Amino acid sequence: MFTSMVRGATPVFRRAALEGYPDIFTAQTRKVLAALSGFEPRRRELMNLRMERRLKRHRLGGAESSPAFRDPEEQIGSSGLRVGDAREGNFAGSEIPHDLRRQWIQGTGPAARPREDELQGLRNVAYALLSGADGWMFDGEDALGQRGFMSLDNQRNLKLAIQRDPRFLETAEQVSLEMNRWSRDFFGRDIIQNWHTAMNFTTRIFRVRGLHLADRHVGTQEGELSAGICDAVLYLVNNHRTLLRENRSLVLYLPKIQTAEEALLWNDILDALEDELELPRGTVKVYVLVEQLEAAFQLMEIRAVLGSHFVGFNTGRWDYINSVSDALAGNRDFLNPDIESVTMTYPYMAAYEDRVRRAVNTSDRNGNFALWQGGMEPNIPVGNPQAVTRGMEKALAGARREQQAGASGKWVAHWKMVHVIRPVWQEAGEDNQLGRQFPPLSYDDASAEELLRLEEAPRTLRGVRNLVSVAMQYGNAFAQGFQAAALKPGEDFQDQSVLYLMEDAATGEIRMSILWEWIHKNARFTHDDEQGGVKSGDLIDARLVNRIIQTEFERLQKADPRNVHEKSKHTTLPVVRRIIRRYLESERKIPWYIDLLNLCLHVTEPEAAEKRLDLYLKELENNRRYTANPELETGDMAEEAEIS
Repeated sequence: MFTSMVRGATPVFRRAALEGYPDIFTAQTRKVLAALSGFEPRRRELMNLRMERRLKRHRLGGAESSPAFRDPEEQIGSSGLRVGDAREGNFAGSEIPHDLRRQWIQGTGPAARPREDELQGLRNVAYALLSGADGWMFDGEDALGQRGFMSLDNQRNLKLAIQRDPRFLETAEQVSLEMNRWSRDFFGRDIIQNWHTAMNFTTRIFRVRGLHLADRHVGTQEGELSAGICDAVLYLVNNHRTLLRENRSLVLYLPKIQTAEEALLWNDILDALEDELELPRGTVKVYVLVEQLEAAFQLMEIRAVLGSHFVGFNTGRWDYINSVSDALAGNRDFLNPDIESVTMTYPYMAAYEDRVRRAVNTSDRNGNFALWQGGMEPNIPVGNPQAVTRGMEKALAGARREQQAGASGKWVAHWKMVHVIRPVWQEAGEDNQLGRQFPPLSYDDASAEELLRLEEAPRTLRGVRNLVSVAMQYGNAFAQGFQAAALKPGEDFQDQSVLYLMEDAATGEIRMSILWEWIHKNARFTHDDEQGGVKSGDLIDARLVNRIIQTEFERLQKADPRNVHEKSKHTTLPVVRRIIRRYLESERKIPWYIDLLNLCLHVTEPEAAEKRLDLYLKELENNRRYTANPELETGDMAEEAEIS
C-alpha cells in the first residue's frame, strides 16, 4: 500500500528563481505546489520500486528477466480496478474534446532557447502557433535544455504567448512574414494568409517531465520535489483561466510511465490539481507517451486508471527502443542491430505499435475509444535539393504507413514539416480513426514473445561510429543548453546528401544503451569492413569502441563551428567523452545517460566531472538513482514562510 498524499508540505525554492520569476511563482502557484508536494513520498516509493524491478531483471538474466503480463485478478493499487476490468473496458474513460478530435499533425518543441533573451523564446512559440499544426506540444522534457533557468523561461514564454502579451503579438507578426518568405521558396505559396486567424488554430499542449526527475528550482524540506509536479502546476495554474475562457482544453503529455501504479499517481495528482483550481473532474486531459517496455504490457491498465483524463497514446520510437535495451540488459541473448535497422516495422517495434492501436480501439463501458498519435518525423527540409527531395519522400512514406495502420495523426520535429506531412491525413479526410476495427488484445505467452522479437539485421563498424558520434554530439549539445539539436554522424558532415535529423534526449539514450549492450554481451560484427580492419564475426569490444571514441572525438574537435560550437571543443566536449567512457565501462548498466549529463551541467573540467560520476556510481551500487543537483546543495533556498 502506497503512502497517501499528505497536504500542507512546505516547499523550498531557489532564491534566484523566486526573485527572477515572480510572474511564474505567483502566490497561487506556490500554494498549489505546497498542496501537491504531499505526493512526493509516494513518488519516491514508486521510483524505488522501478529500481528494484530493474535490479531483479538484471540479476535474473535470460528470458526470466523480461517483463510479463499481469494477473487479471490483481488489483491496480488503490484504484478499485482489477487488471481484468481494465482489459475488458470495464471502466469510465473520457470523450475526446472538440479541439482534440482532429490532431492530424502535432508539432513538438520548447518555448525557450539557451542563452537567448525573451524575444528569441517568443519566436519559438510564434513559429509553433503559426505552423498550421493541429496541436503543438510545447516541451518541458526531452527537447528542453536544462541549463540555468530554461525550464522557467519555457513557462514564462508560454504564459506571455497564451495571454497574447503585446511583445508576443509583435514577434508573431514578424515571424509570419519570415515563414511566408520560406514557404514561397519551398512550396511556391504562402502558408499563412492572416496571422491573427492562424494564431487561433493550434491546440496548446504541454509535456511535463517524467516522475523520475527532480526539479532544479523547487524542493521540499525533506529533499527533492518531482519535476513533473512542478511542470504541471506552473503550466496549468498560470494558464488555465485564459485557455478555458477561449474554449480550449487543458492538455498534457505524460512521459516515461512504466506501470499502471505510476499512471494512477498521475491521476491522483491531476485530480488534486483540479480540486485546487476548482475545476470539474476530468477537465485536464492527457496523452500518455508509450516509451517504456513495461508500459506495453499494461496499456489498458494505464488507460483505465487515468479514467476521465485519458485521451490517447503516442508511439515514440527512440525512447521505446532504449527501454527495451535497458529492460533486457541482463539477457545476454538480446542484441539489437544497427540503429538504422530498428524502424517501426522491426519485429518488436511492430508488435508494440500493434498493441497500442488495439488498446485505443477497445471501448470503455460507455463506448468511448481513444486516440493514437503516431511517432516522430525527425527529417527537416534543410540540405541540397536532391537530399531534401529524398528526405521528404521518406517522411511522406512513413506518414502514409502510420495513417494506413490506424494512427489519427503524427508528430513532426520542426514547423517546416507541418505542411509537408499534413496532406497525408487531408487526403484520408477523416478527423480521426476512433473505433477502427482490430483484433482484441491478447495476453498469452506468444503475445509477450512478440514484444521482444528480434530479426537478423546488420551490426557494422559504421553503425558503431554512428552510435558514438551522435551520442557524443548530443551530450555536447545538451551541455551547451540544447536538449534538442539537428545532428548527423560526424563522418557525414561534408556530405550534403545526408540530412540532419532533429534529435532530442532519447537519441543519446538509445545510442548509449546499444553501445553498452554490444560491449557487455560480446556482440559481433555481421559484415566485413576492410578499410576499418574488421571482419564479420569479430567482437565489438571495449578496446575497439574506445578507439572509435577517440577518433570521433578528434573528428568533432576539427569540425566546422556550425556542427560543433567552437568553445565547447575544449570545455564540454572533453567532459562528455569522459561521461561516455564511464557509462560504457560500468558493469552495472546505468539507467539513463541523461542522469550523467544533468549531473555534469555547468562542469567544464573532466576531473571535476569524475568526482560527480563517482558519486552517481556509488549510489547506483546501492541501487539508488542519484538525481540531486549539486548546484542546489549550497543553502541558497527559501522556505515559503520566508516569502513575502
